[in-house]
Amino acid sequence: MCVPGCQEAVRAALSRRGFFKGAAVAGFAAAAVGPAEAAPRRFKAAVDLTHTMSPAFPTFFGVPGIELQKQFDFKKDGFNLNWWRIVEHAGTHLDAPLHFSENGKAVEAIAASELVVPLAVVDVRAQAARNADYLVSVADLRAYEKKHRRLPDNCCVAMLSGWATHAGDAAKYTGKDAAGSFHFPGFAPEAAEWLMKERKVMGLAVDTLSLDNGASKDFRTHRLWLPSGRWGLENVANLDKVPASGATLVVGLAKVKDATGAPARLLALV
Repeated sequence: MCVPGCQEAVRAALSRRGFFKGAAVAGFAAAAVGPAEAAPRRFKAAVDLTHTMSPAFPTFFGVPGIELQKQFDFKKDGFNLNWWRIVEHAGTHLDAPLHFSENGKAVEAIAASELVVPLAVVDVRAQAARNADYLVSVADLRAYEKKHRRLPDNCCVAMLSGWATHAGDAAKYTGKDAAGSFHFPGFAPEAAEWLMKERKVMGLAVDTLSLDNGASKDFRTHRLWLPSGRWGLENVANLDKVPASGATLVVGLAKVKDATGAPARLLALV
C-alpha cells in the first residue's frame, strides 16, 4: 500500500526534465508536452533482478559470500541483530571502477544518477547453450540494434545467457572442470571496447559470475571496462522476465566508503 502522497512523489520523481533519456522512454507511456517539462512516465511492474544472498550461493573463490552471526536475540534481548562477514563481490553485486584500477571510483563515489539507467537485454541463450564459454560479440550487439534500435545513451547492456537458472547448482553455475577452470559465458573484450568507443554505455551486466567468461585468464573485459569509469553487474537474475528494450534499471547499492564493489538490489521498471 502506498501512503498518502506516495504516488504523487513517484510521478514527480519520474517526470524530472531529461530523466530516462533514450530508448528507455519506450517503456513508459510518455509524450512530450513542451520544451520545459516532460510528461509523467509510468511503469506497470517492478521486476526483481536479484538473487537471494546466502552462504550457499556460488562464488568465484568457492567460499561463502556472506556469513551471519546472531549477535542479539529477540527473546533474550528484545530485538534481533546479526553481524555480517561479507565478500564484496558475491551474490548479485556491482563492480566499481576501483575493482580493476588503482585510482578508480569506489562505490560511494558513483553518482545516484548513474544508477538509474535504461536497460538493454541481449539474448544469447541459444549460443550459450551450444558453447558454455560463449562471448557476447560485436555482431550480437549489432544484431540487437537491428531489431531493437540503437542502444540508448547511458544505458546498461545486459547479457541474458540463461545461466541464472543454474544458480542453485554450484557445479553447473561455475562450470568448474577437473583442471580447475571455469566455464560460463561473458562479454568479449572486443564487444566491451566497441561499446566504449562507438556507443555511450554506463554499465555492463551478466547473469554469470563474471563480466569475462569463465575461461578467461587475463580478465581483459574487466581491465578495459572498469578503469574507464564504468560499472559492471554480476550474478543478475530474471533477465528473461524483462523486455529486450524499454525497461529502466534501478541499482540499489550499499554506499560504503572505499568499497571496490557491493551487494546490489536490482529492480527493472517495466
